Amino acid sequence: MNTSASSNAERAAPRVWLVIGDKLGDNAQVEILARALGWPVERRNLRFRSQYIYGKPRFRPSLYHLDRQASDKLEPPWPDLVLTIGRRPSMAALWIKRQSGGRTKVVIVGRPKKYFDEFDLVVGTPQYRLPDRSNVLTLDLPLMRADMERLEQGKQGWSGVMDALPRPLTAVLVGGQTRPFRFDGEATEEFLQKLSQTPDLSNGTIYITTSRRTPRVVGDTLAHRLPSNARLYRWEDGRGDNPYFGLLACADRFVVTGDSISMMVEVARLGRPLAIYPLPYRRSPIVSLYERMTDLLHGREAWRWLGEFLSDRGLIGYPRRLPDLHDRLVRQGRAVMLGTSFVEPPSFVDQDLDRAAAAIKKLFSR
Repeated sequence: MNTSASSNAERAAPRVWLVIGDKLGDNAQVEILARALGWPVERRNLRFRSQYIYGKPRFRPSLYHLDRQASDKLEPPWPDLVLTIGRRPSMAALWIKRQSGGRTKVVIVGRPKKYFDEFDLVVGTPQYRLPDRSNVLTLDLPLMRADMERLEQGKQGWSGVMDALPRPLTAVLVGGQTRPFRFDGEATEEFLQKLSQTPDLSNGTIYITTSRRTPRVVGDTLAHRLPSNARLYRWEDGRGDNPYFGLLACADRFVVTGDSISMMVEVARLGRPLAIYPLPYRRSPIVSLYERMTDLLHGREAWRWLGEFLSDRGLIGYPRRLPDLHDRLVRQGRAVMLGTSFVEPPSFVDQDLDRAAAAIKKLFSR
């Protein structure tokens, strides 16, 4: 393409903002989608007021939750398209759309907390039970995948260590507690028991690594009950010898706790044998009642209209069902549940990015 034609194509491309926050895994999915579009993008990195760094602001199109001084400027000329993800950035994205008089199109990865029909496209994934609407595209798997550059760095930095270990090398990637599941000492004991029942794990090396979200009691229990052929890395802030990418690059097979969507999907997309340990549910009557209610309202045809009515007004959520993702990975032959023999997964044919990019481009062909 000559310089003039290239310049014309660039002018014809929509102006795209990535409106993103402080969650690196979320941001990575938006970046992946932006690269698939092939359009020039501008990033608007948001920072949040102290009470909303971990706390959840009431969802509405607004900037009240932002640290305006620390955030990138949100000012005209407004973009043609905003790509966003998560509660807090998507509040700002809808605010931008309203400031543009509705001209800006907003695409969210994940599930909206409210104002469902104000999003021009919702790019959902199997763990969310989203309604069947014209502005919803449900992908086969979440968009996250391992960073190939960091994977290569992990291989170069850790292959000497990993190659010296008895094979097969089984990487055990441990996450943390997330609602409505629990991950405590008792659950860790159950986890270790399942490991001991898994065929062939007595051979080779088990390399266990915890993460930022792993509760201390889980790490303590793992350390006290470590299998004889296992070694343990305990994540600590600032510690520089994290083997995570070395394990992704070098391990023969993986065990992942079922709370971590990113770790499960990264392993699945690499085409490695995977076993999932689903965390047990919390024994909370309130949490159990809420789960049953949302499943009833969104899962049964006769009640679905009421579930959507309540969800659109923010009175209940569109439920996140991690077991749905586990089941999909198992049905596809990409995983087994921990306690059974590992299987070799089929070759990976990924059409999700192409489908998502095509759906976004369709918004500008009308």
